[in-house]
Amino acid sequence: MEGAQRPLELILARNFLTSVTTPAVLVDGEGTLLFYNEAAAALLGRSFEEAGQMRADEWIRAFAPVDEEGEPLELDGINLAGALKSDRPAHSEIRIRTASDGYRALEAAALPIVAAQGKASGAIIMFWTRTDNGET
Repeated sequence: MEGAQRPLELILARNFLTSVTTPAVLVDGEGTLLFYNEAAAALLGRSFEEAGQMRADEWIRAFAPVDEEGEPLELDGINLAGALKSDRPAHSEIRIRTASDGYRALEAAALPIVAAQGKASGAIIMFWTRTDNGET
């Protein structure tokens, strides 16, 4: 879909994310990373301008999400996939690799962006750094 016109709801979601201070990413219906905000860039250790858009397999390789036991997660194992498939919000606790300080324990909430046609055209995933003993 790169180069193609994005659905209006994804354009508006990207504009919204530029104004929030909670780390957040925007993905399309296939899980392609379309954008992340400055707060997410601070968490990930590189700006979106440096990283650019990434297919799901690319960002999974780059950020290496793992579950609580340290097992690698594929797209289907991340709350994002549930939000896209069911058109319902999802929540999980994960760890991701950052550019600066190894793995970071996070809580992640995925909110589907449901278009007028009734199917999710994408999702917003917001992250909070865990403050319990899960942080590494």
